[in-house]
Amino acid sequence: MCHLQLRTLIFVAWVLGYIAFLLSVRRMWTGKYVRSPLVRSLFMNMASEGEAVETHEWYRCSLDLLGESVQPLFVQSNLDSATKAFLKRSVEKSGWLFTQLYHSFVSTVLGPVASRTSINGFLGRGSMFVFSAEQFQRLLRIGPEWRADRLLDLGAGDGGVTEVMRAHFREVHATEVSLPMKWHLQRKNYKVLGIDEWQQTGIQYDVVSCLNLLDRLDEPLQLLRDIRRSLVPNTGRLILAAVVPFQPYVEVGGSWHRPKQHLKVKGKTWEEQVTELSNEVFRRTGFEVETVTRLPYLCEGDMYNDYYVLDDAVFVLKASEESQESAQ
Repeated sequence: MCHLQLRTLIFVAWVLGYIAFLLSVRRMWTGKYVRSPLVRSLFMNMASEGEAVETHEWYRCSLDLLGESVQPLFVQSNLDSATKAFLKRSVEKSGWLFTQLYHSFVSTVLGPVASRTSINGFLGRGSMFVFSAEQFQRLLRIGPEWRADRLLDLGAGDGGVTEVMRAHFREVHATEVSLPMKWHLQRKNYKVLGIDEWQQTGIQYDVVSCLNLLDRLDEPLQLLRDIRRSLVPNTGRLILAAVVPFQPYVEVGGSWHRPKQHLKVKGKTWEEQVTELSNEVFRRTGFEVETVTRLPYLCEGDMYNDYYVLDDAVFVLKASEESQESAQ
């Protein structure tokens, strides 16, 4: 047997061993492979009951733990049909065994040289869900027929969340670092701007969205100040989502680093950190909160989990009167 054949044989054996390992792990952790009908029925009933409790917790807020200034601004959200549809698609995709095996293999190979975001963009997986069209409208206090000129979606990813908002705007701009994700945005006919370009264009936006980006930047406070200057005076709004607890880290080439401008948010509970963000961080950068809600930040799953979820605080912010007066 020649050297090339030996290397090929070793590679094939490694791939088969890798696939067998993934299958065994999946079999251990999912009820799909429980053989006894009675045990499987009990497993699925427990899972469904647990999911019902879990989804209720996604939206729960103890108003008495919010600061007095924030309490009247809270908007209660619930599990709606669009969120259920996203969860259903995620569950279906996680069951595509050979697709998930391929995704896992490619992620392992590309992991050392590419960011997780770029890998997801290349594979066309890992779509995010932050809010439905109905939830977006309730937060902004607008109706289905409301229209404005421009939306800027910062860190738009594959454009899945941008799609929820686009019906309300005549023109949609977006930014994204990942090249594969930029390709997705361009295919959806969004105007993609450079991450250091949008602040210099002089264009003002009716709405700027900054969704789960603040904790992944080197200079989050500077970003907020740049956004404030880019909003249409008086009527412009920023819709901002932040994962709580707030734990800032920056992804560089597949590894994580502490940001240069480390933003500390005090508090242990969701309510305490939302109050701290509202009264300290946003005020410091010239914003005041108009509405806030608690939503799940959902991501499509893989062969191990049907979906992934984090706690989000979603704010609608407007420039404070003091900051607008100083800008004039």
